[in-house]
Parts: sequence; C-alpha cells; structure tokens
Amino acid sequence: MAYDHALPRILSRRHPVVQACRSLASGRGDDGTVLLDGPHVLEEALAAGVAVVDVLHDGRFTSLVAKAAAAGARIFEAASDVIDAASPVRQPTGIVAVARWSPTRAEDLLGRAPGPVVGLVDVQDPGNVGTIIRSGDALGASAVLALDHTAHPSGWKVIRAAMGSSFRVPVGTGTTADVLAAARGLGLPIVAAVVRNGVILYSWTPPVSFLLLVGHEGSGLPQPVAAWADVHVTIPMRPGIDSLNVGIGTAPVLSEAARHR
Repeated sequence: MAYDHALPRILSRRHPVVQACRSLASGRGDDGTVLLDGPHVLEEALAAGVAVVDVLHDGRFTSLVAKAAAAGARIFEAASDVIDAASPVRQPTGIVAVARWSPTRAEDLLGRAPGPVVGLVDVQDPGNVGTIIRSGDALGASAVLALDHTAHPSGWKVIRAAMGSSFRVPVGTGTTADVLAAARGLGLPIVAAVVRNGVILYSWTPPVSFLLLVGHEGSGLPQPVAAWADVHVTIPMRPGIDSLNVGIGTAPVLSEAARHR
C-alpha cells in the first residue's frame, strides 16, 4: 500500500479515527487495541511487526508514514488542532496511531527463556510500569508481568514510558497468586525486592533465572506475597533515605543479575 499525499485532510475532531484515539486515551478502547503516541513508539511498533491499523499525522513524518502505509495501515493527514484533539499529551508530537497489541497470560511467560522474570505487584503508576518494562528490555529480563492492580500494560502512558520496549520484551498480565503457584510448580526461584532486612544486593549471587517481585510505590510488597520468596534482597542506601522509586529500584537488581550472567 503506497502513501498517497493527495488524500484529503481530516478537518473535524468528530472524525471516527479521532474519536477512536480519544476513546483509547480514556481507556475505553476495544480489547487488543492500543494508542501509540509519537514517532518513536510508532517506529518501534512497526519494527517489531505490530499491526498498526490507523495513523493520524500532520504531514511532517513522510518516511515514517510511508513505512506504516507499506505495512498496511490506513493513513490520515489532519490539521494540527485535530491532532491535538486526538493526542493525549500536553505537547503533541504531530503523529498518533491505533494498533493491535495485547499482553500475554502471565503464567505462560514463566520458564520460556533464561533470565529473570519481573513481577509487578500493585505498581499503580503507568510511568513506573513503562520504566520497568524498558529496564527489563535493556537488562535482559525474559518477561515483565503486570499483576493484580498494576497499571495495565496496554495503557498509552505505559506504552509511551516504555518507549517501544513493550513490543520487544514479552509482557504479561495476571494475578500474583497464579504466578506464584506457577513459579513453584516450575521450581523457579522467587526473589523479593524489599526496602530493608534483605540480603544486600551486591553480596547476593543471583541464579540465571528467577521470578523477581517488586511492589506498590508506597507500601511495597504485601507481607503474604513476600513470604513466598526464597530470598529477600535489599539495595543499600545512605542513612536518611528509606526507599527508592520502584521504577528506578528495579534496574539495579536486573543489572546485578545481568552482571553475574
């Protein structure tokens, strides 16, 4: 499919494609449909073979739009105010897209490949979830699992924060109870990241594969969940600092596991 520069411009915010973008931005899209905001995320989605359905752009991304058209996407050019209406960010980049993508069943990602699996338990901030997915991609996680009340990986904020890593590292959703039971059944070691009283991270020798559990931004891992762990690990911090942001704190654990591998 070639991109036709002569296609008419969308002038109305009520156009169905604009409304579809707005619906996805509000979390009301059909299951399996996601909103991609910005050229980088769209580029990564296309590179990963994600099925991009519609692209709405302001005319500045000729090469990227041509790639999307060649991959079978419908292309719509629009006035800047229409793009602004379709994009959920405060400073729109001039291109948004609708694509078909959904996470996998969490238990199915355990033991599929060597490396740590990161289990996010009630991590509610989409930016943190996206950051952890990106860290997992960069540092060799075999999967990232959004469990229980964790922000859903299909949300546009998570996808944007992950900067394309959602389409490279396997991402799953499910319940902590099911994942813990599956890990036990597979003999996969369970590691809990805790703020204090764990093995100091840099004196720990991680196994090649394990389930790493990280918890809620404020309260951390629930005690009954942490009790399942074979080992608790703690990142050493200077006196006066009692915690790290979960999105940041997950990376050193993955980095240490990568270093040992």
